[in-house]
Amino acid sequence: MTITTPAKAEVAVIGGSGLYTLFDSSLSTTHEIDTPYGTAQVTIGERAGRTVAFLPRHGSGHSEAPHLINYRANIWALASVGVRAIISSAAVGGVSPEYPPGMLVVTDQFIDRTTARADTFFDQGSVQHLAAADPFDPTLRRIAIEALTALGEDFSPTGTVVVIQGPRFSTRAESTWFRSIGAHIVNMTQYPEVVLAAELNMGTVNLSFVTDADAGLAPLEAAEAVSASLVFHRLRAAQPRILTAIDAILRGLPENFEPRELVASAEVSAALARGVVRPVAVPARLATE
Repeated sequence: MTITTPAKAEVAVIGGSGLYTLFDSSLSTTHEIDTPYGTAQVTIGERAGRTVAFLPRHGSGHSEAPHLINYRANIWALASVGVRAIISSAAVGGVSPEYPPGMLVVTDQFIDRTTARADTFFDQGSVQHLAAADPFDPTLRRIAIEALTALGEDFSPTGTVVVIQGPRFSTRAESTWFRSIGAHIVNMTQYPEVVLAAELNMGTVNLSFVTDADAGLAPLEAAEAVSASLVFHRLRAAQPRILTAIDAILRGLPENFEPRELVASAEVSAALARGVVRPVAVPARLATE
């Protein structure tokens, strides 16, 4: 069911490639939320004993290319329904031998290699310089690490992701270069999502699943170089595991979770109070004069 008046949720899950639904459709409601940046669709339901807002990053059925995702509309919509904590999933390639296919990663740093993506809410009358030394919320990361440890998961508690423009995958030379500059994994969507959430004082924790050895490691590891078919095949097989991990993190999240205030609350309130700008219809007669 799709409705236009949103309910409230304090925690959200942003689904990456392969994760397009989170609830039984009969037990959830989908909301079309108008934002100053366009419309975003958010589904609210119950998961792991929590009321959760869910947003598939690539749209239903992987219809949104990474460089064309309306990140600002998505994050503004989540903030508008009261979200304070975001659990995001992502498919990544491993550009370091220590991050092999099949590993989960609780990402802690990123290197931005994207171009021309709208990456701030503060570009109209108020400039806010976000402190981004630790872009992922430390408290949420601790909760995720404890949850994955309790599950006995094969995971890394840290990892630096290099975010590329997409939608193409890396060349072998690029993949090798990413490893040389300190990246462990590669992805197309974690920037600017995490910094936009931080600008609105929402905490983010990312759970990445390594689907492949990217391109640079493929010759060394005798693995197939990354391809879309390989990524989606491994993601399908890993979905139960990823959902189990998300549920464990949801259960570990305290009801009174308070994210960091990285931008003055008054500035965040002003950003969220911006009206939705709609185009004004011009009568055909006037448009031709």
